[in-house]
Amino acid sequence: MAGDGDCDRWRHEQVAARSDMATCEARWIGGVERARALLSSIEADDPGMFTAKIVELDDGQVELIVAVTADSIPTLQATMDDLLACLAAAEASLDVIQD
Repeated sequence: MAGDGDCDRWRHEQVAARSDMATCEARWIGGVERARALLSSIEADDPGMFTAKIVELDDGQVELIVAVTADSIPTLQATMDDLLACLAAAEASLDVIQD
């Protein structure tokens, strides 16, 4: 039965080593001020669940990149849904302010 215990330990070590299983990235391109406003709309929302950065592009625009890593597809989906809803609401608000 020692072999069974060793096998169980191996399975446990493999699962522990594989902590992040699902990733997703959302990208938005536009002006720097709008990107900063969009980023600020999600910064307080589950900060440990995603990373976000603004990258300058060659044409004077920037790219907002939001990346989520989760231990399961349902968690990934819930987090991305939440972040995208916040970004959509912020963008709609910015559109109203600019008009």
